[in-house]
Amino acid sequence: MVIKKDIDITAKPTAEQLKMLEEANKKPITFDEDSPELTEQELAMFRRISEERKAERRKQTVTIRLSPQALQKAKSLGKGYTSILSRILESALNDAEVIKQFL
Repeated sequence: MVIKKDIDITAKPTAEQLKMLEEANKKPITFDEDSPELTEQELAMFRRISEERKAERRKQTVTIRLSPQALQKAKSLGKGYTSILSRILESALNDAEVIKQFL
């Protein structure tokens, strides 16, 4: 059985919270037979796959010219607007009808 509790880590722990932590610390670790711990070899495989795909995920810096209106609308999206623009552009480029509309 899993008990989930939200604890404010910025506040000093209450006596009840400290008691909960002490009780949890006394319980033995039980492993799930259906989900065994990964071996070092299996963990290495995860890292290798991650490294292979790193170049695919790396974003490139480019310079584009936008109208003042387009830039204002983009910036109105808030922090991270460049990532949003990237996803919009990628989505549009994957849609042949959108591309035809602007050619």
